Amino acid sequence: MMKYIKNSEGENRMSKNRLFALGALLIIAALALTACKAEADPWENIGTEENPIIFVAVPSGETERVLSGFEKVADLVYADTGLVIKPYVATSYAAAIEAMCATPPQAHMGSLATFAYVLAAEKGCAEAALVSTRYGSASYNGQFIVRTDSGIESIEDLAGKTYCRVDETSASGWIIPSIMLKAAGIDPDTDLAGIVDAGSHDAVAAAVYNGDCDFGTTYVDARSTIEETYPDVYDTTKVIALEPDIPNDGFQFSPDFPEDVKATLVAEFLHLFETEEGAAAMDEAYQYSGMEEHGDEFYDAFRQILDAAGVDYASLTAE
Repeated sequence: MMKYIKNSEGENRMSKNRLFALGALLIIAALALTACKAEADPWENIGTEENPIIFVAVPSGETERVLSGFEKVADLVYADTGLVIKPYVATSYAAAIEAMCATPPQAHMGSLATFAYVLAAEKGCAEAALVSTRYGSASYNGQFIVRTDSGIESIEDLAGKTYCRVDETSASGWIIPSIMLKAAGIDPDTDLAGIVDAGSHDAVAAAVYNGDCDFGTTYVDARSTIEETYPDVYDTTKVIALEPDIPNDGFQFSPDFPEDVKATLVAEFLHLFETEEGAAAMDEAYQYSGMEEHGDEFYDAFRQILDAAGVDYASLTAE
């Protein structure tokens, strides 16, 4: 009588094949789920704890002070609207632009400085909504400062000197001053002893005060932000030239930011200046005394200044 003997080796092989197929299906399913998550709408439930509004600020002043002010603003916004904002200060003006221009955006809105906004708008990743006011004006001026004992009296005296600027995308801290230097016959690339990126207007004022640089450029009057540390700053330093009017900085949003949430935030930011706490927080962050609603066209006159001076700002957006 013949006995039927099971082929255990064949069964094991079939079992392994089935396990392999099942494992492959699980991997494919996991990848599909990951892809779905990656393609999820980054604007869904924006302003919640799960998907907070990321607000990027530029380091125009002392980072701790700027961040502290905006954190207070965020707390007030949450109390009034329930919208969650997470502010942070970028390491540079360029880093703030990169955050708003990333895909998906690493920042949903920000307080880009004038030239930084023009660059971001050129890239199509920022839209102006609010422009700040200081001393009742939505524009401001920059200044050239030197030590009082430097012997420097005018821009023409700056050839061969060391220059402290904010950074290469600061309107009052570099863009406009570089145009004025060229108008005075001084090529910043070849006729200066050196250029130092101080990183903020506060730092420029302090560097000039301490003699680390022969001259610097800031907004008017950034020296007030270091007066507590250097009480004699107005005696030790002086202004030798003022810059023409520049549109103020403000708050900008990603073009994809939901319109209903944007409208709520714009109304809330304007409302904050009507409250003691809100006005104090805005002043701490950026010395804002108020805000006005303005769109991109508000910066057209500034663009015309750049164009007339031959500044190819569009080329800076190539990266």
